[in-house]
Amino acid sequence: MAPLPETRPQHIALLVFPGVRAFDVSVITEVWDGDRTLRGVPPFALHRAAADPHTPIRLRGGLTLAPDRPLTWLDDLTPTDLVIVPGVEDPDADVPPPVLDALRRAHATGIPVASLCAGAFVLARAGLLDGRRAVTHWHLARTLATRHPAVRVEPDALFVEDSGIWTSAGTAAGIDLCLHLVRTAHGAEAAATVARSMVTAPFRTGTQAQFIEHPTPRADRDADALAAVRAHALAHLSAPHTVASLAAVAGMSPRSFARHFQATTGTTPLHWLITQRVAAAQKLLELTDHPLPEVARRAGFGSEVTMRQHFASHLSTNPRAYRNAFRHRAPSRG
Repeated sequence: MAPLPETRPQHIALLVFPGVRAFDVSVITEVWDGDRTLRGVPPFALHRAAADPHTPIRLRGGLTLAPDRPLTWLDDLTPTDLVIVPGVEDPDADVPPPVLDALRRAHATGIPVASLCAGAFVLARAGLLDGRRAVTHWHLARTLATRHPAVRVEPDALFVEDSGIWTSAGTAAGIDLCLHLVRTAHGAEAAATVARSMVTAPFRTGTQAQFIEHPTPRADRDADALAAVRAHALAHLSAPHTVASLAAVAGMSPRSFARHFQATTGTTPLHWLITQRVAAAQKLLELTDHPLPEVARRAGFGSEVTMRQHFASHLSTNPRAYRNAFRHRAPSRG
């Protein structure tokens, strides 16, 4: 893949303060603090902003984090494209008032703001979640709703957005949100490239419900069968799959297959299939010159009209506009 032409980096401000989680800081750093331009990913500039940029911040596990920008950096002439708050170890711990003020100023100027896991409590303390939908780790959802009743807590979502403010559920869902923010800004192929370098899925479907209190374990045979079905569907995405045809691949009845599939993935077979087809169409639109009807056929939508309907519901755009926004280069692929 040819490198992208030189362009202005996307500036990401990671807000750090005592009590932030090392894992979340590592996830944010892994996604945005690496040069992948030779693999077609636009450049990023990640900065660690703190109230006192000269004092290292101690993290759990004997780690320390060195800030490199003051919080006032958000107010200077350098354009910030995203402000992100990692999760915190203790949702009840005090948050430095300058951090809360910086968040309020960033949002007031129109900068997108995101938080991972219990970082939602920080946004709530800043008043940014009042009247808005938000999510946090399922174990903390009721606490967030109780302590901040003006927040519309979504108990099941992996991540949500409301008025330019993003929140995510626990741990792995933070990875999901970070990759989604890359996808939103730079397209599916850029997010997939970052995901491949992290050896993780570019996106997951489903909800937190599939993780709450560990669902009833399924037999290994059923798990293997469902994995084989997903692999089969992805390898033959243009085929007209149905629940019955996928169940036949698994060697199950349609009813049993649908029940096991939802318990395992947190979503229905057809919703999962549509999500995969939208993702496939995104990559085709970014990386090929195929006409829209051919993109629809290869992605398994059958018609351009159907593809357009699913793009509207999943991405709030249409295929032509998506191609215009995210197509980086024009070599046609067979």
